[in-house]
Amino acid sequence: MAQRKPLPALQSIYESIKDLLSAIKPKLDKVKGAQSAVVKDLHQVASLAQSFTERRAKSSKQRVEWADNLDQEGVYLWNISGLVRKSPDEHDIDTLALVAGLRLAGFRLVEAGLEPNPEIATLVHVLQLASKAGASLSEHGSKDAAATVLSSAAKYEDMLKGSDDPTGAHRQSKACATVVFLSTRMEAAWKEGNHSMAEYMAQRITDDDEQRLTLLPPHQRELLAIKLHNIGKSMLKGDSRQNGSVTDGTKAQDAVKWLQKSYTIVEQLEGPDTPGIAELKIAILRSLARAYFLSSASNPENLSRAEATLQELIPTIDASKQHASSEYLELRWQRLAILKRRKAGDPAIIDAFRSIIDNMSFSETSVTEFVFRLLGDVMPEHTVFLLTPSSVLQELRTLNHRHALATTVNQYCLERAVECHKSGSNYVDRLLLSLIFHCSKDDDHARAMSDLETAFNHLHQADHVLPSVPTTACLTLIWQYGDRDYRAKKWTNAADWYIAGSHQVFRSTRPESSSKCLRKAALCYMEQREFAKATSVIRRCPTNEATTHYIVLLIAVHQAIRAVQDMVKAPDFDRRMLLLATQLSHDVDMKTLLLSVLQSLLRTLKFADGGETAVEAMTLLRCIIRLILKLLVEPGIVRRAVLTDALVEHFQTAKTLTEAACTQKAFSIINKDVSWLWRTAYNAAIQACTEWEDANEKISDLFEIARDLLRVCCEESTIDVDGDLHLYLLNASFSALCGRVFATRAKAASEGAADVTAHHQDFRTVASDINICKTTINSVMNKKKIVAVDDVRRVKYFLHILRIFQSESLANLKEWDELLEVIAEITESDELAVETYEAIADILWTDKDCPVNVLYAALEAILHASLNHGSLSVEKFARWLRAICTIILSRNTIADRAKAIGYVEQAATVMEEHQAGEDPYPMDERQWLLSTSYNTGIECLQFVSMSNNPF
Repeated sequence: MAQRKPLPALQSIYESIKDLLSAIKPKLDKVKGAQSAVVKDLHQVASLAQSFTERRAKSSKQRVEWADNLDQEGVYLWNISGLVRKSPDEHDIDTLALVAGLRLAGFRLVEAGLEPNPEIATLVHVLQLASKAGASLSEHGSKDAAATVLSSAAKYEDMLKGSDDPTGAHRQSKACATVVFLSTRMEAAWKEGNHSMAEYMAQRITDDDEQRLTLLPPHQRELLAIKLHNIGKSMLKGDSRQNGSVTDGTKAQDAVKWLQKSYTIVEQLEGPDTPGIAELKIAILRSLARAYFLSSASNPENLSRAEATLQELIPTIDASKQHASSEYLELRWQRLAILKRRKAGDPAIIDAFRSIIDNMSFSETSVTEFVFRLLGDVMPEHTVFLLTPSSVLQELRTLNHRHALATTVNQYCLERAVECHKSGSNYVDRLLLSLIFHCSKDDDHARAMSDLETAFNHLHQADHVLPSVPTTACLTLIWQYGDRDYRAKKWTNAADWYIAGSHQVFRSTRPESSSKCLRKAALCYMEQREFAKATSVIRRCPTNEATTHYIVLLIAVHQAIRAVQDMVKAPDFDRRMLLLATQLSHDVDMKTLLLSVLQSLLRTLKFADGGETAVEAMTLLRCIIRLILKLLVEPGIVRRAVLTDALVEHFQTAKTLTEAACTQKAFSIINKDVSWLWRTAYNAAIQACTEWEDANEKISDLFEIARDLLRVCCEESTIDVDGDLHLYLLNASFSALCGRVFATRAKAASEGAADVTAHHQDFRTVASDINICKTTINSVMNKKKIVAVDDVRRVKYFLHILRIFQSESLANLKEWDELLEVIAEITESDELAVETYEAIADILWTDKDCPVNVLYAALEAILHASLNHGSLSVEKFARWLRAICTIILSRNTIADRAKAIGYVEQAATVMEEHQAGEDPYPMDERQWLLSTSYNTGIECLQFVSMSNNPF
């Protein structure tokens, strides 16, 4: 252990102190230029004074006169520090350093002048000096010096605690000095990051076993409450800023303890109406409510405490003259956040919003920010405590699925903005845009339209004039939402949006927009077949616009069509009226009206009591079908699906009439009509293949109708029909079946592979139709009705395609035995079977459920067909042969190995035949054959060696 250095003589220390003080005092009047040197000298004085105190304690001579002198010097420096602290730049870092140096030196000099056994009053005085000196050093950031001074203060606090005061005369002064010391140590420890020490000191203060707090004067208790509040607030800020959001609320929970201690002290103060006390109490409660809110994630009960705290505060701040201040507005935001956190009902949240709106100021900047944030993403929950009108809309952003609530708040904000600024402000437009946006999201369309109507009426009654640009923006938004419903075929909703755009609040700036909106609304009502409403709306448009008269014409046409339909249903109906209507519509070239009249006339023929002939019905049907076909080719047709359905329906009606005529042996009188019908259906189906989208079923219906009518013509004809008629019959049958197959595939694919089994009935129907189609083709071919070589080849191609479709359907149905029959059927066909086999093999190869014997049969048929007809490429032959050999060898039987040898020999023959050709045997397949033959031979040889038996 190092030997302790001997303390310098008291006289030497004393003289050094005096010399330094003599040099310091003149500089105190002009410290601006020499602060750092003065502070350094003051710290040197403090160090020497501390050495003097230590040396004097060990000396037998007390040197009272030196001690008194140093005490006086210490008092002088302390008084100077008070004057410096009152200077205008008291918060300047250099000023803080000087004050801390003066107080440090003053305290150490007074300490050096202490008597050996000081009285209680002296101890109280010295303890207070030490505490204030430590506080100044801690405030400046001199942590080590502050710790040293407070350690010395702790010694005096112990001495004061052990002092004898039988009469209690010094009880209050002891309590004051002790609390000042403990609170100073608490603050210093907190600034150093030693939170456990700070909490310990706070606990010592508030435990108050000796009831020290009750002895403190009000201003000291207020100062102590402020210190505890500041520490709690600093913890709260640290928690709310961590990672940009509240994480676990741990610091907030700790902050609650500090703020509760602060509030307990303030609550015990007498005279809450004293200036400063009421404001401090509100500030503490505000921080306490925030701490409860932030810590509610980890402690749900704190949410109720936060709400109770604010319930106590809100009436107080509402009655205050500064009720609209930012601090008080923040409390209202806190209440809103708490209500949201506990998922309160709409009335409570609306009331909280109204309280905010009633006490906030309106400005263009704030509302602009309001709108942009409203239309953005949901903001973090911890950012709710903002103090501008934009905060309202930011908060509305968090109500994504409560648009009715958002609309109510938005509407109230708009009304308040208009009332507060009747002269008009630009930000009113932004609030109006926000209201339109939220109304568009409301699930209750009628309520949304009512809210818009109320807002527009309020603006109009307040004589608020929207500028041109905001008017255009609002109308664009309204038109956009109307178009959205129009495309979704929500005609009534779309009409309501367009009518909203015709409100008087927009007419002063954009008068032409009103007519445009009303015309669009009338079109919506026409789509809804509400022609009376369409008429009522269009009457509101000016009569000097051609577009308006065109809409009037459209309404009249549709009303004419409805009148025809109602006329047919009337009890006094006469068919001559329809004939007159037909003549009228034909004269004015109104195809839609003419179509309606003809259809009504057809219904009278079909359902009247006698008197109708098949010829009349066929004539009407031909007119109707021809008219529909003309309408379908017109540009800009919008009701294609309705017309195509009607076309198929009328062809079906014609087919039904044809079958009825055949039953009655009256086919000859409609022979020409049927001939025209099948040709028209056939040609319409062919044209539809290129012009109709997603209409496989309807196209197939047309081909089937043409097929059925053709079959009737062939069967009912009294003379031999032309061979082309049979060819068209087969073409129509094959085309109809192809459409059914494509439609079934699309249906299965759209609902996923997992749902294919749910469509077994569709595939079974297709398989049945394929058999019927094959029977029809074979029947015609067997009767030699088609003799041209190209036509015969085409029909055979139809059969092979049908076999592929049949294999696909049977594979989907997992009916493998029937599939083997199809493969056997193909074996007996011509050279076209090779491509058929390939397609079937592709289907089976990709089907994981296909049995090996079925796949093997298909592959074997491919090889036989390719060898018999020489139509398969060498490369494909090699691939399929490899697949067959792999299947055969996997069975591992003598017969299968012998069959494999035969296939390998065939492969060798193919190699020789195509050695010099353009299509040689693939090299990788040759290598596979070589390696497989060699390995299989080795396995057989090993088996023979082990069993002594032939393989």
